[in-house]
Amino acid sequence: MAKVILLNGSPRANGCTATALEEMVKVFTEEGIESEIINVGSHDIRGCISCNKCAELGKCVFDDLVNETAEKFKEADGLVIGSPVYYGSPNGTILAFMDRLFYSTPSSYKFMKPGASVVSCRRGGNTASFDALNKYFTISGMPLASSTYWNQVHGFTAEDVKKDLEGLQTMRNLARSMSFMIKAFAAQKEKTGLPAFERDAFTSFPDGK
Repeated sequence: MAKVILLNGSPRANGCTATALEEMVKVFTEEGIESEIINVGSHDIRGCISCNKCAELGKCVFDDLVNETAEKFKEADGLVIGSPVYYGSPNGTILAFMDRLFYSTPSSYKFMKPGASVVSCRRGGNTASFDALNKYFTISGMPLASSTYWNQVHGFTAEDVKKDLEGLQTMRNLARSMSFMIKAFAAQKEKTGLPAFERDAFTSFPDGK
């Protein structure tokens, strides 16, 4: 059975972001796709220190939820990142988590797996946060799943989000799109395998010219 993991970057396991992700889980269940919400925001996650020990160890040198999630990411068929908006940007904890998760895992964990970002806010900062999270996918060969509006919900509390009917509709449509992509990619992978990709060129201009 296909599986999606959903990362909740909020420190509130039952808050606004969770309400959005849970709306997606309902659809994944209907589509026959297993799902798991991992609460990241309540953990003490330090940022990446660019030590490159992960290249040697095959995992992040800081052995915490990042490494636990990496094993699930390897087996998953899709990834959803959810975050509240703090000062017009995603939660700092989820950003630190994503930096380390994506840097410490190989391309094979990510390539051609659909990804989606979900943000929750009271009013502003939603699209800026949405753009920041999507960059993890677009640098990693992960096709973006989209919906009928930007993937966002509005509200100050979970009860507020439940009143955001368009936002919840967006979450359901997003989950349907992602389910379709997962199934379609799996069928094509059976026929032709994954597309080839090149990784030899690396532009850095180390000679200073």
